[in-house]
Amino acid sequence: MLPTTILVDETPRCVVRPTDRKALARLLRTGREVLLAGTNKGEISHREATDTEQTRWHDAFTLHKAGSGDEEEFFGVPL
Repeated sequence: MLPTTILVDETPRCVVRPTDRKALARLLRTGREVLLAGTNKGEISHREATDTEQTRWHDAFTLHKAGSGDEEEFFGVPL
């Protein structure tokens, strides 16, 4: 999948690149508490990342690889 922006109450929180829709659904379900910063209120949604957000994700991924990081270990970056 392409980099995807996770939104909380329509505010971008992070950019991730899940392997498939199942991984994205799992992140939204299991990461709810972290994404909502400990509150139980808020609406979580997602959309395709903008060019600026994709660039930020790519820069973080490049830095991860430069540090000998494995591609499968890198998931996303907070905004």
